[in-house]
Amino acid sequence: MPQRAAPNAFQIIRDEHAAVAAVLRSLVSLVEQGPSEESPERFFDVVRAMLFYIDEFPEQRHHPKESDLLFPRLARVAPQLMPVIRQLEADHVQGESRVRELQHLLLAWELLGEPRRAAFVSAARDYTRFYLDHMRCEEVQLLPVAERELAPHERAELDAAFRQHRDPLASGEREPGYERLFARILLKTPAPLGLG
Repeated sequence: MPQRAAPNAFQIIRDEHAAVAAVLRSLVSLVEQGPSEESPERFFDVVRAMLFYIDEFPEQRHHPKESDLLFPRLARVAPQLMPVIRQLEADHVQGESRVRELQHLLLAWELLGEPRRAAFVSAARDYTRFYLDHMRCEEVQLLPVAERELAPHERAELDAAFRQHRDPLASGEREPGYERLFARILLKTPAPLGLG
């Protein structure tokens, strides 16, 4: 059977966006259901794992590649996109602090109880909207231009960079050290993301 070609950078970006979107939508769904009376610790454990995933993969691996490699190349070949690139870059800068704030709000809800629930739920909804809008903007406004305008050697450089350290949730590739994290998310999260 012939070996499938490795995906290009733009497909990897779209695949990783789809994985993040699935986690975010599952997060909101889970949060709206709230913890069960029988096992509230399971709820907080899964939500904490989802937020850690967002902080660990998209924030620490995916966004730096976009900011350091994709955005500068696009700015050079399509300077008319600079306002969009600036906004997306500002989103990247905000993203890490926003997910950390969510982690703090979750801990407050877990430790201090029901009076802290509304703040977390509201922040989780806002963050999900923010992040989904951000990814949609990249896919609609930037990626088609990059696919059309970047030179073959630039695309090859992006392909090589984005193939390194891929998001295991998007790629299906196992990554030692993260198996417990993904097992926790996938086994304890309700469908469609998880099996729980």
